[in-house]
Amino acid sequence: MSLARRSFLGAALGAAAFARHAWAQSDTKAYQPQVGQGGKDVVWVPTSQALVDRMLDMAGLTPQDRLVDLGSGDGRLVITAAKRGARARGIEYNPDMVALSRRAAEAEGVAARATFEQADIFESNFSEATVVTLFLLPNLNMRLRPTLLNMAPGTRVLSNSFTMEDWEPDDAFNVVEGCSGYCNALKWVVPAKVGGTWQLGSERLVLTQNFQKLEGRLGASSPLAAARMDGANIRFTAGGRTYTGQVAGNAMRGTVDGAAWTATRVAG
Repeated sequence: MSLARRSFLGAALGAAAFARHAWAQSDTKAYQPQVGQGGKDVVWVPTSQALVDRMLDMAGLTPQDRLVDLGSGDGRLVITAAKRGARARGIEYNPDMVALSRRAAEAEGVAARATFEQADIFESNFSEATVVTLFLLPNLNMRLRPTLLNMAPGTRVLSNSFTMEDWEPDDAFNVVEGCSGYCNALKWVVPAKVGGTWQLGSERLVLTQNFQKLEGRLGASSPLAAARMDGANIRFTAGGRTYTGQVAGNAMRGTVDGAAWTATRVAG
């Protein structure tokens, strides 16, 4: 474990001990969050604006997206997404942070598109999201991973610095300018579930899936190469021919050498 990780986790243990008591106290002064303050599962460390911008760039965020930030802290990522025209929702356990974020959204003129709720991310429904962002420790990412993998294919997941273990990111970027700590943006695209047997014309397409990576064969003698998922998009080479297409439930359709192909999942 690196010194930075030891510092981060050590601060979490110390700060969490007084966090609940601190939140319960009333304070006539304007609330100001402190770096390293305790939270339910982690301490608060703000994501730099430079990394926020990079994460949203990597997500390809558009006004048609619905973004959910899990553990939204001071609200800067949600507010930035709303400024780009998206509808954005922050889920945060600390009620003081939620109030702070709502005030900031009002001040920035995006309160209609940037909303915040005080809730536990592990008890919240965010299935409407097309983009999910998070800055959580790896063990928390792993608790969320099954939920994320069950979201709609093509949902983009962006993490500040921490991984999903053996679910390898589809993209990564290290921000140098404007960021001094926790500066890695990681992106995953939720893949459609395609493992199993499919009927493609007169041949069987057998797929073994490991997240976005695929192995298998087409027919009796054509092993797949360069096979992978990109959300609902599938691509593989078999018998020297490259197949591209889209998956919708138990059906696939696409093109190979300019000709159309379709496949249907075989039950059992």
